[in-house]
Amino acid sequence: MEAFDRLKGIVASLDEDIAKAEGGNKAAGTRVRQAMQDIKSIAQDIRQQILDLRKTEETR
Repeated sequence: MEAFDRLKGIVASLDEDIAKAEGGNKAAGTRVRQAMQDIKSIAQDIRQQILDLRKTEETR
């Protein structure tokens, strides 16, 4: 599932920015917040894809 791979990539890339944000770096905090919005959106897409799969299987 492509969306899940994107989700994992975003989460993996946040390690450094989260550490910087905890240290007080405001730009890193902004990047983390934006990435969290992206994660929320991608997670919703994955949820919808899973529901669509279930609906497709139920109609068979």
